[in-house]
Amino acid sequence: KGVPKNPLEPLQSAQQQQENGVIYDKKPFKIDLEQGKQYSWCLCGKSKRQPLCDGTHKSTFLKIKLRPVRFQVGKDGTYWLCNCKQTKNRPFCDGTHKQPHIQQAVK
Repeated sequence: KGVPKNPLEPLQSAQQQQENGVIYDKKPFKIDLEQGKQYSWCLCGKSKRQPLCDGTHKSTFLKIKLRPVRFQVGKDGTYWLCNCKQTKNRPFCDGTHKQPHIQQAVK
């Protein structure tokens, strides 16, 4: 079946950010998403509404440079979003969380 693709990827400069956020969790987040609806995936790892953005990155006190990745899905369904923030296929889980250093980072 493979990992889903983000139709908005070519339009999102935030998708191309070189850095990853802090490791939030060592497992992905299962979520129901709707076709055509735009979502904002938290990349910084500081949102209180994980895996989605709550605007925490805008805090001038925290000085977070990372921005959320806006995305859509091609069809209604259940998806696994990355919650370790290290995926190569933002915002979708690609299995990166299985690496030992990520598993050890979150107890």
